[in-house]
Amino acid sequence: MEYENRTVPEGINVSKENPLKDFFILTFGLGAAVVALVVALSFLAGWLVQFVPFETEVMLTEKFSFSEFMEPEMQKEKQKEKKNEQQKAQQLEEEKKQKKIIAYLQNLANQLATAQQLPEGMFITVHYINTDTVNAFATLGGNVIIFRGLIEKLPNENALAMVMAHEIAHIKHRDPMVAAGRGLTVALALASLTGFGDGQVAQQLLNNVGLITTLSFNRNQEEKADAEALNTLLKYYGHAKGAEVLFEILENEQAGSTPPLFLSTHPLNENRINTIKRYHQQQSAENELSVLPELF
Repeated sequence: MEYENRTVPEGINVSKENPLKDFFILTFGLGAAVVALVVALSFLAGWLVQFVPFETEVMLTEKFSFSEFMEPEMQKEKQKEKKNEQQKAQQLEEEKKQKKIIAYLQNLANQLATAQQLPEGMFITVHYINTDTVNAFATLGGNVIIFRGLIEKLPNENALAMVMAHEIAHIKHRDPMVAAGRGLTVALALASLTGFGDGQVAQQLLNNVGLITTLSFNRNQEEKADAEALNTLLKYYGHAKGAEVLFEILENEQAGSTPPLFLSTHPLNENRINTIKRYHQQQSAENELSVLPELF
């Protein structure tokens, strides 16, 4: 047998495929795997946390200060020392007014919660934030936060009751806990995948769990909260007249400007308003609206 030393063809060990192609395939595959993992964890966490006792929600928010939602200027103002008797008197008068407002809002919330028939052991705590922010939301532990800016836009108590009944419905349906469970699980998973999943990061996420629920709920949750709120108003007032006013006002606020924070987490459309109108139009047209007290 005869052997010969043939010349090796140039580029024999070089792939004909562009190396960037393999890179993009691997990157896309990894990204898809991460997305699938996040989605799976999100839905699993959302399902499991519904079985967490309400008492646990309350414990999670015990150390959380709702003053975090106040505007920086207002926080600074509250930290200032009063220099004279006149300022002290004004401060005391303002504190008395705030207590009356909170008492009114809490009493309204309690009555709406009773009409909504919350599960045993579940209760609502209202927090009134005296800023111009047009917003209201529900968070863990049965806490409902409502801002003066939103209340000042409302023409009557019925519209205010719609806001509160809607947020109470979110708590009844455990929507804040579901959102928090999903948010916290996904945040921890991503922190671990990116190499930042140390104990300090995890602890920080757990400490800020109350903030995680200033988030949006999905459209299905919003529609259920609307329906629950309308039924609550029907039980409490005997009609649901005035409920749609809330969304009409917010829609006007949204026109030609940045939408109010309330709308950033509460999808608004014409069908939603029309649904509410059809609901209360089925009731007697003679029903009167309740006025807001002269506290605001």
